[in-house]
Amino acid sequence: MELYNIRPSLREKFRPNAVKPLITAVLNDRLADKTYNPELTAQWTREIADEIKNKLKLELDLPRYKYVVQVLIGEQRGEGVRMGCRCFWDADTDNYAESTYRNDSLFCVAAAFGAYLY
Repeated sequence: MELYNIRPSLREKFRPNAVKPLITAVLNDRLADKTYNPELTAQWTREIADEIKNKLKLELDLPRYKYVVQVLIGEQRGEGVRMGCRCFWDADTDNYAESTYRNDSLFCVAAAFGAYLY
């Protein structure tokens, strides 16, 4: 008889404190020398989101987790930005991490969500 785990073990859970440094490293690496350019930001957001998602898969190796990565890049003008997100998930297994990057020209907010697949 086979045994099935319906919940991840403590070691296999999505941990924001392990994910945030990964996101921060990608943002610092990708945006350190960039100046805001509205024609290129769509490409940058896709590339950054893909890199974060790939690093999550490779470095965390959390079985049965699905990842969603959201990246926003805007021009640094001293204006405020508000972001919101609503999710319906299992508070015991699912979680998220976020990080921000700013320089004189642009700002970037990246969020990674991990949802356990039952």
